[in-house]
Formats: sequence, C-alpha cells, structure tokens
Amino acid sequence: MRVSVIGGSSVTDEQYRQAREVGRRLAERGHTVVCGGLTGVMEAVCAGASEAGGHTIGILPGERRAAANDHVETAIATGLGSARNVLVVMNGAAVVAVDGGSGTLSELGHALNEGRPVAGLGTHRIAGETGERIEHVETPADAVAYVESAVQ
Repeated sequence: MRVSVIGGSSVTDEQYRQAREVGRRLAERGHTVVCGGLTGVMEAVCAGASEAGGHTIGILPGERRAAANDHVETAIATGLGSARNVLVVMNGAAVVAVDGGSGTLSELGHALNEGRPVAGLGTHRIAGETGERIEHVETPADAVAYVESAVQ
C-alpha cells in the first residue's frame, strides 16, 4: 500500500532517525512512501525507504521536479505551494506523522477529513481526536504496525 509520511522540514537528529526508520520499515514491508519530497522528515523517510529498496514519491510544492531530495524516486511537481498538502494525504491509504509544524497540522486536518488512519510519532495532539482517529505511538515500529492494522 501507499503510506503518506508527513512532518517537519527542519528536524532534530532524533526526529530524522525516527523518520528514516519509518521509511526503512515501510519499504521492508513492501509499502510505497508518499511525502512532500523536500527536506527534514521528507528526506529522512525517503532515505530509509530507498536504502531498503522501496519506492518513494515526492509531491512537490513548486514547479521543478529537480527540487526533490536525492532519495525521491518519482517526483511530482505541482506548482501549488502548500495547497499540495491535500495531495500528499490523498495519495496514501494511511498517514504517519513525525513531529511537524503548521504544514503538518494542515495535513493532519486533511487526513482526518478524508478518514485516513493516522499514526502520530511525536506530532500534534488535537483535542477530541487523540485515541479516536490519531493513534499516538512511541516507536517507528509501532507506527508501521498501526497503519498496517488500520487499513485492511
């Protein structure tokens, strides 16, 4: 299945490590990674997936496919700016959120509106959604296990 991975474009070393592990685990389980294609969580998840032989798709905000990070296999230029966030979410059957700022928060809103299961790894907690539609997890392994169990 395709899994959208969302998160901050600027991350700590630990957040980068977690996102990279999410990508690796998804690829090892045969899943395709969909992300925003740029830096931070997006770069880390693509690096992990690529190292494990997985396929990565980057849905970019700008008009140049060349702007994608080096680990994106399929770059999709949209020219939509942050409006591309809905496309990132819509192209996955489930979502893993690692950390993140306001862009990640908008993607979480789109995921909830579209009924996508969400695993949150150190990301936003939204009142009324925690434990109901966002499953906050402790590890990358937990995140992958949750999205696999939530999509049948």
